Amino acid sequence: MTIPNIFGLAPHTADYIGFAGMACIIIAYAYIVGVEKPNPYIQHGANLLGAILLAISLTVHTNKASMVLEAFWAAIAIWGLAKAALGKGKKT
Repeated sequence: MTIPNIFGLAPHTADYIGFAGMACIIIAYAYIVGVEKPNPYIQHGANLLGAILLAISLTVHTNKASMVLEAFWAAIAIWGLAKAALGKGKKT
């Protein structure tokens, strides 16, 4: 079973989108390590954007395990954003 290329992307375009997603996730990780009190909206928002972009690229370069990983990555990012929005992610 392959995942359909629902966006009609050319392979090189999917590569660029995937690299942008990878950059978002790497930057989010560097951000949380490098900042004393990271903003959860930046951290989780960048992770969510990265997961979405990587998932889009995976519709062209199908890898089921990576797609599952991106689904979990996005779900955890959404959870983090929800906690931040509800004020439960604050450190006291």
